[in-house]
Amino acid sequence: MKAGKKKTEKKKSTGQRKSPAQTGTSKSRANSPQPGDTMGKDLLQFRDSSIADSPDTTWSRLKSLTAARIALGRAGASQPTQAMLSFQLDHSRARDAIYSDLDTSSMEDALKKSGLSVTHLQSQAADRSQYLKRPDLGRKLSESSTARLKKLAGKRKLASGTESNYDIVFVIADGLSARAVQDHAARFIEIFQTLNRDESYRIGPVCIVEQGRVAIGDPIGEILNASLVAVLIGERPGLSSPDSMGLYLTYSPRIGTTDERRNCISNIRPQGLPLTEGAKRFQYMARQSLTRKLSGVFLKDDRKAGISDHSE
Repeated sequence: MKAGKKKTEKKKSTGQRKSPAQTGTSKSRANSPQPGDTMGKDLLQFRDSSIADSPDTTWSRLKSLTAARIALGRAGASQPTQAMLSFQLDHSRARDAIYSDLDTSSMEDALKKSGLSVTHLQSQAADRSQYLKRPDLGRKLSESSTARLKKLAGKRKLASGTESNYDIVFVIADGLSARAVQDHAARFIEIFQTLNRDESYRIGPVCIVEQGRVAIGDPIGEILNASLVAVLIGERPGLSSPDSMGLYLTYSPRIGTTDERRNCISNIRPQGLPLTEGAKRFQYMARQSLTRKLSGVFLKDDRKAGISDHSE
């Protein structure tokens, strides 16, 4: 009897075992999203969609209008390999922009073709490392540069005999992206000159400053006795804009001038504010500044103009 019972129990036990198909169904149910499991639903939708391989095509039009990182797509829970490599490349370009050197010789040649005189100057920051660690030194001229500039100003004063030596002095500083001014500064000044052929502005020597910050224009403008100083400087590079140039306009520049007395035109580059449009904005602001004898918070770009030229 006992042996018979054992056989019966064994048969019953065998009959309760699940088939491989049943087991697979059970696993499938376990992997399926459960009620209230939003993460499971997202993963299931992701697995069954084409988003895993390519960005959503509905974003393609917006993606074509911006360099921002949108509609990158996904690979599992991560970015696609191409998007990650693109990020690393842009990050390297931004770092290179910060540590790049200014080719002053080629810039001088380009400026002289526009009929401008050029002088080379240096801030008190001895090298790039000190420049990045000591922003204050990038705002001050070195002793040798100060002496050179005073000598130049003295010659001009004797020749002109006027209250102000120059109406506008351009300062080109490497800032945080030498590449930006290397690519755009000379061309920007050339466009500005073309726009102002009928104006009788007295434009001073273009001062190329290595390791310079925005405020380096203040001692330069004061020594040269300029009515207006325009500092063209490489802006802090973004991950999609290592060549962004900014222009800072200051009326009656003096050492110790504070930032509320400046006007800024930012992101001047082909993929941002085109050079021609940037030059037009500066033309308007410079005319208003020289006429009203002010700059900064009291001077606004209130002209009605749109970005119409993307060719530069």
